[in-house]
Amino acid sequence: MSGPETAGAGSRNRIDSVDVLVVSWNGRHHLETLLPALEGQQDPGVAVRITVFDNGSTDGTVEWLRSTHPAVEVVENPVNIGFSAANNRLAERSSADALALVNNDTRPRPDWLAELVAALREAPPDVAAISGCILDWEGSRLDFGRGVMTFDGHAFQLDYHRALEEVTQPTSGSELLFPCGGNMIVRRDRFLAAGGFDEGFFAYLEDVDLGWRLWSGGERVLSAPAAVVHHRSMATSDLLGNAFRGMLFERNAYLTAFKNYDAELWPQLMPAVQMTLLARTQHLLATCNPNGEQLSLDPFGPLQDGDDGAAAATAGDNGPTADGAVPRRWPIVGIGPRTAWRRARAAVALRSRLGRLRRRIGGLPDRVPAVVDERTLAQLRAVSSIVSQLDRATKRRRLVQARRQRSDREIFERFPLYLVPTYPGDEQLFRSDGFEALLPEGLALVRRTLEEVMEVEQ
Repeated sequence: MSGPETAGAGSRNRIDSVDVLVVSWNGRHHLETLLPALEGQQDPGVAVRITVFDNGSTDGTVEWLRSTHPAVEVVENPVNIGFSAANNRLAERSSADALALVNNDTRPRPDWLAELVAALREAPPDVAAISGCILDWEGSRLDFGRGVMTFDGHAFQLDYHRALEEVTQPTSGSELLFPCGGNMIVRRDRFLAAGGFDEGFFAYLEDVDLGWRLWSGGERVLSAPAAVVHHRSMATSDLLGNAFRGMLFERNAYLTAFKNYDAELWPQLMPAVQMTLLARTQHLLATCNPNGEQLSLDPFGPLQDGDDGAAAATAGDNGPTADGAVPRRWPIVGIGPRTAWRRARAAVALRSRLGRLRRRIGGLPDRVPAVVDERTLAQLRAVSSIVSQLDRATKRRRLVQARRQRSDREIFERFPLYLVPTYPGDEQLFRSDGFEALLPEGLALVRRTLEEVMEVEQ
């Protein structure tokens, strides 16, 4: 005979209805495979509704859906508001007990939904979400089984693109830090109570952010590896282009860290997180752009061993040379404020005249840095977006911390943070004494190379 507590837990676990949510942007060709697979699912024992949110497609998706799949509910939006906001809109208008999210460029196996529903029904009451397994289109390589998070809010699909016989997948019911937004089921009320996906992210890492919030709020995420979908990896992501993806990854990682670290760990890890963002930006500026090396020169920096500065101390003006280059050292001892001001004005005027002359006749050496590299532009846009979203992210941080029931120390005992050199310049930064001094004592980091974390194409 069950007591009130057991009966209450049973009612909370009850699932009578599921809405399958699909977000699509110019993905009609993907839906032609996905929707028949969804409509042909084995009976999961619950009422099922399929809803497609069209994010301003221009490929005729909406008209095609209404004529060929009339049973599928279509939500038409005039512009692309992103993966995060689109799923939130669908969750808000849903009345189902649970939401099953699946990418539009996937092919679920016939028992996919039944496996997800069964796993959530059988899970303890504190489980808010279940994540399935994602394989490549042929089913021979792993796309997502479990994920890991780095100290600065980035994340990896562990063993991504490795052959299945080379990896160890999570067992059924094992804990995950976060579900994958391309194959998951979540209790609708828990999803909304946690704030849904962060719409400021647009796309990428929104599921990592959600998983961290669920865990800090006292809930858990489990694995259901038998709920399998096959994925055309990066098929939809490629529409955004590498530069925009890079911008979203870097911005969203920082915002994930900023919002979710608790009051103990954020002050301790913030210097390392921000130095990493700063160092990556500086490295891209200096190494990937014409004359970018000029940005690495420090005329007022510390002297090298054996350098007394005499080489740069000449009788003339020691400021920038006519072609814009900066000398090793720019001595200012003995120069009064008025002299320094006159020289600075003269240098600016000279550069202006040279610029006009260069435009007229061409051919003069141009040592002025020019930011043209797409990765650098993406990084600068990420920094700019972080600054512009600071107030909004601060409000979100207060909400996250207000519902916290579990400390980050406890979370990271289960899921240790990773340190993985990923961007150009990371290896040098991460092995430097200065960076090591920024890391808090007593926090274990799993140090791995990128090749150890995932299959890297050569």
